[in-house]
Amino acid sequence: MTQFLNQPTIIIFDFGSQYTQLIARRIREQNTYCELLPHDLKASDVKKINPIGIVLSGGPNSVYEDDSLQIDPEILKLQIPILGICYGAQLLVHMLGGKVINSDKQEYGRTSINVVSESLLFKGLPQSFNCWMSHGDSITLLPDGFKTVASTDNTINAVIESEYKKIYALQFHPEVNHTEHGNKIIEHFVVDICKSKKDFTPQKFIDYTIKEINKSILPSTKVVLALSGGVDSTTLAVLLNKCIPENLICIFVDHGLLRKDEAVKLNKIFKDVLKLNVITVDARDRFLAKLANVTDPEKKRIIIGHEFIEVFKQETINMSNVEYLAQGTLYPDVIESAGSHLLHKNLKGVAHKIKSHHNVGGLPENVPFKLIEPFNLLFKDEVRNIAKALSIPDIITMRQPFPGPGLAIRIIGSVTKEKLELLQLADDIVQSEINAANLGSEIWQAFAILVPVKSTGVMGDKRTYADQIVLRAVTSSDGMTADWAKLPYPVLERISTRIVNEVKGINRVLYDITAKPPATIEWE
Repeated sequence: MTQFLNQPTIIIFDFGSQYTQLIARRIREQNTYCELLPHDLKASDVKKINPIGIVLSGGPNSVYEDDSLQIDPEILKLQIPILGICYGAQLLVHMLGGKVINSDKQEYGRTSINVVSESLLFKGLPQSFNCWMSHGDSITLLPDGFKTVASTDNTINAVIESEYKKIYALQFHPEVNHTEHGNKIIEHFVVDICKSKKDFTPQKFIDYTIKEINKSILPSTKVVLALSGGVDSTTLAVLLNKCIPENLICIFVDHGLLRKDEAVKLNKIFKDVLKLNVITVDARDRFLAKLANVTDPEKKRIIIGHEFIEVFKQETINMSNVEYLAQGTLYPDVIESAGSHLLHKNLKGVAHKIKSHHNVGGLPENVPFKLIEPFNLLFKDEVRNIAKALSIPDIITMRQPFPGPGLAIRIIGSVTKEKLELLQLADDIVQSEINAANLGSEIWQAFAILVPVKSTGVMGDKRTYADQIVLRAVTSSDGMTADWAKLPYPVLERISTRIVNEVKGINRVLYDITAKPPATIEWE
């Protein structure tokens, strides 16, 4: 395990909360590097990283249970600032000699909190504000040397701290948007307590990556890059092209699962605008054949991931010295596929697997290339900032995220050529109307989903029995959480009317108004 960039780091210990990745995101917003690691990391490994701070995440367990998750007790002796959140707060109390019990006064949701004692965490904040609670256990006895900083009506020890020990414990979640001043609380911990210099910048990342690539890739070695046209893989292609232009071979696989006419549009950008060396592979029939009669979304992702590798193997079989496969894998891809242990394979993670990503959990174990994934510790908007620093045009930088498996996971059930063509037409209408209304910059993603569940309709005084299109449009800053976009009714009306009129086989359009969580952005 090596410290990324030799950069001052805050470690986040993962106890299985679905909010854990949000903590990482909020710390990154402070231009401070952090990394999500398993809770059972040894103190000796922590000392090797030499972090400037530690955060203990929330989690579903209770600290007084026999099999409760803990950290190495030696970590508490390292005099590194520690912030415990929810379960993390209760764990600190439990391990330091205080008491946590199952309370009959549980707290869930928005709660008013009152600051009763001065603390660096609440410097400059109002004495009372709303926070987001999610706990059934309460701290009833403080460890030696701790004081109560804030309380709620049901929880006296909602926030406690020991300034001398540099340990701070919050029963609420500052990382979620529902907590007022939550970002400020995290900033106080990161900057005022951990003394971060806020110097984790896009240019620093670019300089470091170029240096490492130049040091690692021999002049005779070739790197194959899986180029999809999204901001992640395209930014990686431009970055690698700056340092190893003679070694880089970009392969754009047209798997037939792209949006309408997208392959042609992207190839023009790759060659005419970005000046990349690109080989385009027409694999449409190949992927369709592999996906025939497959309805399970996990199987779709795995099939697509495996088939990508087979395409790369076939395309590179006659190339000499191809040793590396470069991918634009992001941190959320890793977290959602299998948790933090994918980055540190000698460690055991606890994050719940949500879905495989075609370029993470969907890859076969015997990949015949060494992987280059410089972005696998970055969030989407961090990659966008890197793209801007590399002067990549907005047509790429501001592209909506598009899943690697493409429209295969936006067709519920089996994938056929006819269904793909139908969905491409519907999705093209969605994109054109969103752009015509100048809503593109406000929306993280907007797309159509084909739901092959037939319903009755009436067209031209005749009964129809046809499939449905679901419209999904969300707002987000990083893709880790998202809210449904409040599109204007006239825009929704135009989209619905055009799809029903122009896409044969569709007689109903629905709008998904579910946030993430509890839903994911994609349906599959």
